[in-house]
Amino acid sequence: MSIAATDTLYLTRPSGRIAYSLLGEGPLVICLPGMGDVRSVYRFLAPALANAGFRVAAMDLRGHGDSDTTFNVYDDVAAGGDLIALAEHLDGRAVLIGNSMGAAAACWAAAEAPESTAGLVLLGPFVREPKANPFAKLMLRLALLRPWGPAVWKAYFRRLYPTRRDAEYEAHLAEVAANLRKPGHWDAFYETTQTSHDPVEARLDEVHAPTLVVMGKNDPDFPDPAIEARWIADRLNGQLLMVPGAGHYPQAEFPEFVLPAVVEFARQVTLSAAGLVGVLSAVDMPYGQIG
Repeated sequence: MSIAATDTLYLTRPSGRIAYSLLGEGPLVICLPGMGDVRSVYRFLAPALANAGFRVAAMDLRGHGDSDTTFNVYDDVAAGGDLIALAEHLDGRAVLIGNSMGAAAACWAAAEAPESTAGLVLLGPFVREPKANPFAKLMLRLALLRPWGPAVWKAYFRRLYPTRRDAEYEAHLAEVAANLRKPGHWDAFYETTQTSHDPVEARLDEVHAPTLVVMGKNDPDFPDPAIEARWIADRLNGQLLMVPGAGHYPQAEFPEFVLPAVVEFARQVTLSAAGLVGVLSAVDMPYGQIG
């Protein structure tokens, strides 16, 4: 069972369509990548969840992968709305899994539609605007301009897997690069990079879903990944899994750590939502902080 072997399905939204793949049967899990990435970043996690008895929807962001580039807005709030819409379309209360910017979208969806959110798994999460001086922001904007922007992003993307790369990594990187060469996709990606996470941080106190934060100890997107991860976990009263050696995509770089933890978390929150087990706590979890 794999994402690549499934048909591409589409959810119609105002101004365009969102692409997704569907694997397995059972309680619903929706997986959302981060900006500049595509849904095959869940090439290990989605099949593991499907094999564990979940129905898994792996979707693409607006303007990414097989989704349309006809949208006017590409920010966290729009992506969060797409998550809610897909959960409603699939008639399920979902565990929402978000990577990077996808984590911000998942948090916004949990605040906006708690009835549609069984739990949250936040991988390498951005849920607040990172501190950066105006000059650094200007340099980023200039670095991503054409014609050099795609090469800059591809080089930076490699840094996000700092320790090891699986057998499918090069194929995934090629897919990411090819996606950004498709008409309209680089412009959509560039628009996505210009958005702010401030609207999500403003709603974190409204997020009450059980939460698992997964952060790579070597994630280059954060000055101190451990501090950022602890802040998010404490703010959301969630569990924290630190993955030694991992970068921004721990579910792909160290699946042997991440997959069992996410599958068990999804099982517990699904049972809890059905009233079959008590409220999750640190004592209940079969894993804790690694490393």
